[in-house]
Amino acid sequence: MSKVNSQPLLFDDLGPRRVVADFSGGDLSSDGGCLLVRQIDRGLGVSRHLSACFHDGRDARYVEHELQSLVAQRVHGMVLGYPDLNDHNHLRLDPLLAVCADKLDPLGQNRLLPQDKGKALASPSTLNRLELGNNRSTRCHKISHDQDKIDQTLLLMGTRCVPKHAREIVVDLDAMGHLLHGTQEGRFFNAYYDDYCYLPLYIFVGNVPMLARLRTSDKDGADGAVEALKQVIGALRKRCPKARIIVRGDSGFCRPELMDWCEDEDVYYCLGLARNPRLEQALCPAMVGARMQHCLTGAASVRVFTEFQYKTLETWRQERRVIGKAEITHEGENPRFVVTNLSAQGFCKADAKAERFAPCNLYEQLYCARGQMENVLKQQVLDLHADRMSTHHMASNQLRLSLSALAYLIMERLRTLTLQGTELATATAGTIRLRLFKVAAMVQVSVRRVYVRLASSYPMQSLFRQCLNRLKSCAWEAG
Repeated sequence: MSKVNSQPLLFDDLGPRRVVADFSGGDLSSDGGCLLVRQIDRGLGVSRHLSACFHDGRDARYVEHELQSLVAQRVHGMVLGYPDLNDHNHLRLDPLLAVCADKLDPLGQNRLLPQDKGKALASPSTLNRLELGNNRSTRCHKISHDQDKIDQTLLLMGTRCVPKHAREIVVDLDAMGHLLHGTQEGRFFNAYYDDYCYLPLYIFVGNVPMLARLRTSDKDGADGAVEALKQVIGALRKRCPKARIIVRGDSGFCRPELMDWCEDEDVYYCLGLARNPRLEQALCPAMVGARMQHCLTGAASVRVFTEFQYKTLETWRQERRVIGKAEITHEGENPRFVVTNLSAQGFCKADAKAERFAPCNLYEQLYCARGQMENVLKQQVLDLHADRMSTHHMASNQLRLSLSALAYLIMERLRTLTLQGTELATATAGTIRLRLFKVAAMVQVSVRRVYVRLASSYPMQSLFRQCLNRLKSCAWEAG
């Protein structure tokens, strides 16, 4: 250490005490909770399965960073709140993140080049070649990935989260505009978002991601949804052969081909339906009743629900059940419609819970519950930066989207498996990261062990211990 760096830093006094600082604290990390990330990743096998989707053409004699280590470094960085490759300029110095990436030399003392001493992890340029391998054919780009295998890996990881004996599974579809700030491949202007963007398709079961597929924004919101549902529902039926499956989505997915496929494949659906003059005319009696109640009661909002059979003039092959919501607020009328093949009598005549498919319950409890998926997508963007589409090539941006989805899966599993019954049981990914992962830690490496000294003043020590104990007791599925 140079003389300049070893000089103490003098701050304003604290009463009679001097306040002095220096840089002699040793090997420290601000992300002590990443040990929990490593534990759940090893149990789920995310990094292991994901690395198998890459082809490594490097000469093993000169490789210092194994493929699985690179993948773990990138995914764990996203979980910990470091979405950009530039972040790894500093992260590669973190000994604890090196432990999470299974680096046997977490302090980087055995690196080959002198300038790499003390930097156990890969540099941003190495990680960049990992992401760009499919788009470059130079001697420096020898790592490539199979996107189909990565999609299958996400689907495999997601379906394993669904209980095998589930009797009903709700599959949510949604599309989200990820704005672009450059001239990326596949860049188109989207009138709805009033900007240039991508329009990825997401499929979730509860809070668990099943599919994250990047699309250009010049396509319909439901483009490719049927093909995606075939893959997801096929995997779910293998996992839960006795489960009923309900597909749920907004009016952007109310397309004849999707409803026809669901009906042909014995899949239920509950989809928003865009209003038109014929639908509004059918809802007119209910709207009149809602308007009278609003005038008589003076309530802020009055809702009246009705149902009727409806068929378009040309595109639908048959009549379908439509639920209409006639709502009156102080701001005026707010009609809404949902189309479904769920019967008001339930799944059979003896269904004791058939009332949940009555018009009011079906709209407010089943259809409106899809708002939870929108909350999950907000976490994807705000906490895990799934919209960071800053590479030029669409294949690389698709890879980043998949890595973000897998990072969210790790966070979701941690929340579900370890935080139930605690104050963080329903916390967002960002809150979990702040409360559970951002822990000051001192790392001491010896021949026999890596000793991590977490901050004694950490206020959530009991919760941290509980999470680790619950992870150790989990019975992980083999594969």
